[in-house]
Amino acid sequence: MSRTRLRLGLGATALLTATALLPSPARAEAAADYTITVDPAATGPAIDDTMYGVFYEDINRAADGGLYAELVQNRSFEYSTADNGSYTPLTAWTADGTAEVVDDAGRLNERNRNYLSLAAGASVTNAGYNTGIRVEAGKKYDFSVWARAESGTTLTVSLRDSAGTLAKVRQVTARGAWRKYTATFTADRTSNRGRLAVATTAPAALDMVSLFPRDTYKGQSNGLRKDLAEKIEALHPGFLRFPGGCLVNTGSMEDYSAASGWQRKRSYQWKDTVGPVEERATNANFWGYNQSYGLGYYEYFRFAEDIGAMPLPVVPALVTGCGQNRAVDDEALLKRHVQDTLDLIEFANGPVTSTWGRKRAEMGHPKPFHLTHLEVGNEENLPAEFFARFQKFRAAVEAKYPEVTVISNSGPDDSGTTFDTAWKLNRDAGVDMVDEHYYNSPQWFLQNNDRYDSYDRGGPKVFLGEYASQGNAWKNALAEAAFMTGLERNADVVKLASYAPLLANEDYVQWRPDLVWFNNRASWNSVNYEVQKLFMNNTGDRVVPSTATGTPAVSGPVTGAVGLSTWATSAAYDDVKVTSADGRTLLSDDFSGDASRWTHSGAGNWTVQDGQYVQTDAAAENTLVTAGDPAWQNYDLHVKATKKSGKEGFLVAFGVKDTGNYYWWNLGGWNNTQSAVEQASDGGKSTLVSKAGSIQTGRAYDIDIKVRGRQVTLYLDGREWGGFTDDKPAEPFRQIVTKDARTGELILKVVNAQDTAARTAVDLGGAKVASRARVTTLAADQDAVNTETDAPVTPVTSTFSGVAGKFTYTFPANSVTFLRIKQR
Repeated sequence: MSRTRLRLGLGATALLTATALLPSPARAEAAADYTITVDPAATGPAIDDTMYGVFYEDINRAADGGLYAELVQNRSFEYSTADNGSYTPLTAWTADGTAEVVDDAGRLNERNRNYLSLAAGASVTNAGYNTGIRVEAGKKYDFSVWARAESGTTLTVSLRDSAGTLAKVRQVTARGAWRKYTATFTADRTSNRGRLAVATTAPAALDMVSLFPRDTYKGQSNGLRKDLAEKIEALHPGFLRFPGGCLVNTGSMEDYSAASGWQRKRSYQWKDTVGPVEERATNANFWGYNQSYGLGYYEYFRFAEDIGAMPLPVVPALVTGCGQNRAVDDEALLKRHVQDTLDLIEFANGPVTSTWGRKRAEMGHPKPFHLTHLEVGNEENLPAEFFARFQKFRAAVEAKYPEVTVISNSGPDDSGTTFDTAWKLNRDAGVDMVDEHYYNSPQWFLQNNDRYDSYDRGGPKVFLGEYASQGNAWKNALAEAAFMTGLERNADVVKLASYAPLLANEDYVQWRPDLVWFNNRASWNSVNYEVQKLFMNNTGDRVVPSTATGTPAVSGPVTGAVGLSTWATSAAYDDVKVTSADGRTLLSDDFSGDASRWTHSGAGNWTVQDGQYVQTDAAAENTLVTAGDPAWQNYDLHVKATKKSGKEGFLVAFGVKDTGNYYWWNLGGWNNTQSAVEQASDGGKSTLVSKAGSIQTGRAYDIDIKVRGRQVTLYLDGREWGGFTDDKPAEPFRQIVTKDARTGELILKVVNAQDTAARTAVDLGGAKVASRARVTTLAADQDAVNTETDAPVTPVTSTFSGVAGKFTYTFPANSVTFLRIKQR
């Protein structure tokens, strides 16, 4: 199916009356006035079909227990303390009788190291994920197990919950060497708390105990959970980026073999994940659990093809990131990874007569997967070391496969020394595309709609591979929607963009926010998903230039109290002094007495010791204490700080309004690798300025912060460290107009991220248009959140009959509205 035919968008839904379904408009006196002026004769940038996509990483149990439909947890008994300190090889299993996990020469195969030895009369029961194994009445479930037995042995397999059996008990007879045995269950009733049990009449060895729903996505074996895959498909993503993320650039870069000692904490390497599932290597997942690799590269490629998305794999660059930050100096290992990357392209695109093309065909896909883009590395914090290795990957790929675009990256942040260095290296080398990542507050996204307006049109293109506004409330999605209008306006620079992460199992969460939430029985769309879906299904093919008036900025000086904090560190503070611009002392505390002027609102343990204010818990995060008046402005803050122990440095806050709104200077943050000023707005943080650097343990530092109006200057040991002016308006009213070439429609997209309706005069610049427009509106209170049982943010479709060359439309408060206007 072509991309244009997929973009049915708003037209796929029956037209409804505007008065019946649109959110109630605010009263006229509560509406702000705006104008939008469109120039239909001008030509804006083209928008590629691949503009918006999805980024899939196995985080929050996104694979095992998530998109991968396997219902048995730890099916091959490979769980280990290498994955999680609480794991054993029998995690998720309970045994009745003698059951032992064995690692010896009798194993199923070399890469599947463990198996289960069951004594006669013993049984094991698996608990699945979340509350248990989910089955639905009348549906079929396919069981399989690899077994080895000395003589004819009866394996009795049952599916039950605390109320009794869920399906007819099955028996299989196992004899001789390792062999796969199968059976099928039909569920008699629905349960979320099922358990799968296997019992034996005689000694037997078991491995790869599996239970798959027959009803998987597109009915594929070793397939995907249907509801999750269909939610991703409904986005109509232009690309699928996989498999990570931090999975790619952390851990050992060695292979899984005897030569490397069967290393379990490895970077994600694609050759581990193809071939028969019982022969695929297991691995420790960076996010603290085991990954079975049942969902591997072949399945990713196949899924991308099924949803009409461009596959975009990411391979290790041999520089670790995500807090590990180490460059691997092993030329032979680097050469092997470069060759693995060339082999990956052959696996995806090569003929069946090639080595890896034959492997793809053997797995069931003789036709190529049409790989055109490939990324090397993932937000490395060592830009010079990364780029030296990236160049070797790039040169090898371009020499053999010049048609494949090799993508670089700019580190983990939206700005700072690493970002600037990486971009200069990429720009000077003429790299085709650079992957940017950032997770910032809603305020940052409202302030930075123009981020790409000033990017070099002749330089590398941008892949915004990971972004989100630090929350799953409607205010977060509104800010993201406002930012996306800027992405589209700059579609000549921003060629690919994907929200991240994609999936989260509510009982196994390492990261928030996420696009789609689920458990073992249901899945639901976040409010952010609804915004992404609206944009992705109504992108258009070209930007139609337009302008809009803005919201009058209301801004005064930076105001607020002061504060001290730590993050995974013990630190001591002394000689705190706050002085007004006219020389008055507002606060002076040398801690010769008590700390009664300070309010403790965070974690940790603060005490006065030997004339210093000390936070003693080296594991606690955000231990904020504050003092002073939230109305303070135009002042100088002096603090003496000493790190006593721990992973990071210390934090000094200013402009503190409350626990969710403040600035702080984070010295020695990010595992003591950099220092930055961060702004917290309603709990979400964004970085205003950052530099590389670390803090020494036991050394006293003099810290001075000068606040004047909205200008802040920072001094470390008497020398100016840096500064910033926080004067960018967080504009709540944003818009973009695009054109759908297939339908001829103008798509007017308006974000009104404020509590006031926006009464807007629209001038279509003389375009001849039909009087009726198809409308989709998302609107809710700013704190609204979609859950399993309640979805306050869902699209409302309607018609608007007042369209003309010039017309007025009132956009509801806290809304995203798309009008599809037919041109005559």
